[in-house]
Amino acid sequence: MNQIALGIVSDEVSPDFGEAARHGAEWGISIFEIRVLKTGRIPAVDRGELREVKALVNNNGLAVTALSPGIFKLPISQTTGLESELRNTLPKTLDLAREFGASMVIVFGFQREKDESPDNFFRAVELMGRAAEVAQKEGVRLVIENEPGFWCDSGANTATLLEKVDSLSLRANWDPCNGYGTPETPFPDGYESVKKFIANVHVKDTGEGALIRCVPVGEGAIDWKGQLKAIVRDQIVKHVTIETHCLPLVEKSRQNVDTLKQYLAEIYSRQETSV
Repeated sequence: MNQIALGIVSDEVSPDFGEAARHGAEWGISIFEIRVLKTGRIPAVDRGELREVKALVNNNGLAVTALSPGIFKLPISQTTGLESELRNTLPKTLDLAREFGASMVIVFGFQREKDESPDNFFRAVELMGRAAEVAQKEGVRLVIENEPGFWCDSGANTATLLEKVDSLSLRANWDPCNGYGTPETPFPDGYESVKKFIANVHVKDTGEGALIRCVPVGEGAIDWKGQLKAIVRDQIVKHVTIETHCLPLVEKSRQNVDTLKQYLAEIYSRQETSV
């Protein structure tokens, strides 16, 4: 069995991709997601910097698995903004994904407003379905990252939207930490609800809520040992991606790498013992 690899969101180390790559090499990480670089957030990044990053990737045997433009965070009522993201930001990001060989683009599931009509769920389905069609034409998958306060906040709610859209070009970016504080327990309940749709996994931890304060993996409320064991058992992804979200970034990211390596080593050791 191939073991689960570790990746990291590059700006969770540094917006300087070269610096992130250097630390990654020290930690044994060659898999990156790109969200923010020195000159901006994907795709609004200086072309010169993009060429430099692409050269670093190609010359050092690195892999860029996903790009994150931060789109579809607006509420459904913000029609003009969402249409701009759908018609402009998404196609530009898909173009960059092809340039970097990234198979996924991370999107979000629309912020919910106070007293919002349940009927807006169907508008969310319609918008996400259109986005999935655009991505399908480019051979890239969109993955919805669950986020507190969004239509896609929990594993169950994310799965419900994905079932309605019913597209192989739209999957889930499962973030158990972001699911903390919803009515479900992220693991095992949220995971089991969304498991069949998961194409990407983000790793961070919290004891208060992801939008309040994150902590190093193992110091919060997320059962990462159990979650990783289930991911290994179910073989749903080939890597998981660290999204540290606590300062200082380099120190805490290195701590997360060490913790996750320890957890995975224990899981695989127990598997070998039981054979």
